[in-house]
Amino acid sequence: MMKNVLVLCTGNSCRSVMAEALFKQLGKERINVFSAGSHPIGRINAGALKTLERHGLPTESYRSKSWDEFDNQPMDIVITVCDNAAGETCPVYLNKAVRVHWGVSDPGHVEGTEQEIETAFENTFATLKQRIKAMLELPIEQLSDTELSEKLNKIRVIHPESDGETS
Repeated sequence: MMKNVLVLCTGNSCRSVMAEALFKQLGKERINVFSAGSHPIGRINAGALKTLERHGLPTESYRSKSWDEFDNQPMDIVITVCDNAAGETCPVYLNKAVRVHWGVSDPGHVEGTEQEIETAFENTFATLKQRIKAMLELPIEQLSDTELSEKLNKIRVIHPESDGETS
């Protein structure tokens, strides 16, 4: 049975969208994926779309949406990608699901040269891809919620970026 995965952040314009695209590409036979925000900004970050294009991923179906759209959709796994180290407040998903925090820095707030900004997007994309691949190597369909939670949280620790948390 396919797992329903919701990737959450505040604005649903950048990191959660890139993660959704990666899950669609890498987990298409095992994962139904959605992304949303607690306070969606209403548009997808242009840098996120350019990053998806550079990696040959589709860009046309994404939109910034509220998690309210998924109130009646049961989720198996909810992944927050907000950056605690940058002082972001992550949304708290209260419905029943395995919850994991994979904080990554928001490249949408990076200032600098075009190359520096592109590098920030590529670093975030690479971190998300590494974590998603590690998740998909797990027998997620066979693990209990407790086992799944433990293993998904270890992925963040093994593949840290800027969670602002230590292991």
